[in-house]
Amino acid sequence: MTTSKRPIGIYYEHPDWFRPLFQELDRRGTPYVLVDAARHSYDATNGDGSQFGLVFNRMSPSAYLRGRGDSILYTHNYLAHLEQLSVRVVNGVKAFRTETSKALQLSLLKSLGLPFPAARVIHHADQAPAAAVGLRFPVVVKANIGGSGAGIVRFDTSEDLKQGVANGIIDLGVDQTALVQEFIPARGGHITRVEVLGGKYLYAINVYSNGDSFNLCPADICQTNDGVALARAACAVDAPKNSLRVEGTTPPPQVIADVEAIMAAAGIDVGGVEYFVDDRDGTRYYYDINALSNFVADAPRVIGFDPFARLADYLEQEVR
Repeated sequence: MTTSKRPIGIYYEHPDWFRPLFQELDRRGTPYVLVDAARHSYDATNGDGSQFGLVFNRMSPSAYLRGRGDSILYTHNYLAHLEQLSVRVVNGVKAFRTETSKALQLSLLKSLGLPFPAARVIHHADQAPAAAVGLRFPVVVKANIGGSGAGIVRFDTSEDLKQGVANGIIDLGVDQTALVQEFIPARGGHITRVEVLGGKYLYAINVYSNGDSFNLCPADICQTNDGVALARAACAVDAPKNSLRVEGTTPPPQVIADVEAIMAAAGIDVGGVEYFVDDRDGTRYYYDINALSNFVADAPRVIGFDPFARLADYLEQEVR
């Protein structure tokens, strides 16, 4: 149990994703306060946040899918306010800025000399066809602020892309910014997600998909790679029924080093990085940086331990 007199503030938006963490903290008797982002306000004059030993930011970039897009922009201001008051924030301003900009993520990867699928950044849908010139098709158009596969559409040819623009099916999302990016055929039919805790490697999983969905949220996966159903207790009640399959894996040491470097540069304490290997030439590409880590469902079966227990350990250590 933490010895801090001040509780952990857990700033969250989705009502179900973090129930296992709440249950673990309850079991330990660790004091915490739920801070609902959708209903939050703060006193900019007299300060706010000193009642917390630390604040754990669990705001989701996919909140706009649940009618809470305003909370994404609001959160940038609130986190900056807390940090100016010297409140310890786990996944603070820098982390959340990276989380909520796929364009910024690519600039970060570029600065580290790490490979990612070729991409162009646009801020009007009608810019997409010109942006795709010189890219290998298929391409995907990704909303800059996404999450859970939101705002991603695949186009197999330049004509398909032009038609998609004409039909208005491209959604640029909350900030009206998007990527036009090469779609990479993943070797083995899977992507790999590497999770970190305290900026250090925690575990990795391979996520298999039939290609029908871009929502690869670990908490929404329904079965192991050999077809065994996973317990759904850790999943959100609105988790989609999908064909995703998962297995635990151990990535190469270079990947672990790359991921830890990415998280350090992004200021992310708790999160995940996704990558795949191009089936055409064996090139490894990093493509998504996440500060919101929804641990895989039924983790003890998939990876051999409970990451929520280790997360609780970390929070207790940080608040002390």
